[in-house]
Amino acid sequence: MGGANQSGIRDHNERLVLALIQRHGALPSADIARRSNLSAQTVSIIIRALEKDGLLIRGEPIRGKVGKPSVPMALNPEGIFSLGLNIGRKSADLVLIDLTGQIRAQIKETYPYPTPDSVFRFLENNLPTVTAPLTGQRRSRLAGIGIAEPFELWNWLDVVNAPKEEMLAWRDVDLEGRVAEMTGLPVILRNDTTAACTAEHVFGRGREFADYAYFFIGSFIGGGVVLNDTVHTGRTGNSGAFGSIPVTSGESGTRQLIHHASIFLLERKLASAGLDSAAIWQSDCDWSEFGPALDDWINHTARHLAIGVVAVSSVIDFERILIEANCPSAVRRTIVERTADAIAELDTQGIAAPIVTEAGVGRNARAIGAAALPILDRYLLSQPRYA
Repeated sequence: MGGANQSGIRDHNERLVLALIQRHGALPSADIARRSNLSAQTVSIIIRALEKDGLLIRGEPIRGKVGKPSVPMALNPEGIFSLGLNIGRKSADLVLIDLTGQIRAQIKETYPYPTPDSVFRFLENNLPTVTAPLTGQRRSRLAGIGIAEPFELWNWLDVVNAPKEEMLAWRDVDLEGRVAEMTGLPVILRNDTTAACTAEHVFGRGREFADYAYFFIGSFIGGGVVLNDTVHTGRTGNSGAFGSIPVTSGESGTRQLIHHASIFLLERKLASAGLDSAAIWQSDCDWSEFGPALDDWINHTARHLAIGVVAVSSVIDFERILIEANCPSAVRRTIVERTADAIAELDTQGIAAPIVTEAGVGRNARAIGAAALPILDRYLLSQPRYA
């Protein structure tokens, strides 16, 4: 397919201008100059170049002030496209997004457990469909493909009832190399919940805060860390592995948070209640029929998630704790509300009480975050916040 060719990788100042507009919305050149500490002439030159390359578009002039009307510049949704592949423990997603983070095409497939062959087959079969909107010149505006996957997929096999032999095959797979060969695109790989955090940071409520912790409740709970407007991947790429936090429960002693605040636990509850547990992995299921099993799971999750939130807040004084989940938004809202109630019952003496808030991207955050990676790599800065 080939990657995007608009002047290749942008230089620092061009990236800064694009990042400021992405973070703050449409801005006139005077505001860009003030926020970036660049001269008005430099900003004018950069805007003309970015507009010529199709990355910026002009908004309606703002009138009513002294002097010439100012013209806000916005990101052009048609300027860049990117693909994201999310490899989950129960499903795979392939998405195409534009420069503003809007999904242009998406395909999802569920499975009992992921194997390399099934994931590569999913990508091969669905790539033509997802890239079908990229007709004509759009095809040259494809930045690359990002991959989000749980690191060490072969762990916790007893929890997901996956055969050890097939899952251990992931150890020997050159995932980035195979995907690059299949697509002909630049490839970037991230831990799945770090990718979800990236989506929140670029397109969601993360734009409101410079420092926050991000929890993502999927098959297994995980997360991400943002400090000084930067998503930190950590020394091994596993920063924000909140699922490994030990929590004490009167029911079972001390175990990792992953065993108390993950969706696989709901899957088990539903199966025990004689309900269709596979339905939770379908994006069109609203979970309203799950009844007491769902309510019990939410309460259990909130109590233990509160312990994890207080633990991470004792290490870093985060502005906010953002919570996302692979579930309907109404369920996410209830989880956040009950987690806040549970935090209020804990002893937080010595720290500022953590403030938990719903994230904004939604259950597709991992795939969207994967797709955001090539755009960040080639066109934006990770620290765009200026005065």
